[in-house]
Amino acid sequence: MSDEGTRTLHLAKWETRFWAWLIDFIIVGAVVNVLFELSGGPFFIAEPVFFGRNGVGLFVYWWLFDGYTGQSPGKMVLNLKVVDKAGGEIDLTAAAIEAFGKAFLLPLDCLIGWLAMPGRKLRLFNRLSDTIVIEVEPSDEVPEGVEYVIPEE
Repeated sequence: MSDEGTRTLHLAKWETRFWAWLIDFIIVGAVVNVLFELSGGPFFIAEPVFFGRNGVGLFVYWWLFDGYTGQSPGKMVLNLKVVDKAGGEIDLTAAAIEAFGKAFLLPLDCLIGWLAMPGRKLRLFNRLSDTIVIEVEPSDEVPEGVEYVIPEE
């Protein structure tokens, strides 16, 4: 917080958001393809990235992770979080809107955001869902009653 009582939120960089997206994309792609093979389908079939079972898998993944915790595993690794404009938790409706653009329309979602809202670090569906992606401090808290010991080398 600053001296005036305002909250300071650090908007996530596009590069960091990309790496979080890539981590999530790899996780979902692997899980979806394994589940598809276990159900009797071929392990890999060519289909558009943002449609079909991968798009549905990505939508559900981001909708649930971002809606319940604000962080997908990719965001957790890179210390990012989806929040409302004031930095508060988002609800499942906002998460669904935000996830829809990212799962099914990402190139268009980003392009419109970059062109229509330059410098604001927003995709179109961030704007429609009133969400932003921020950098968060990594948690270094040690649970009460626990002591970590680093072995000597």
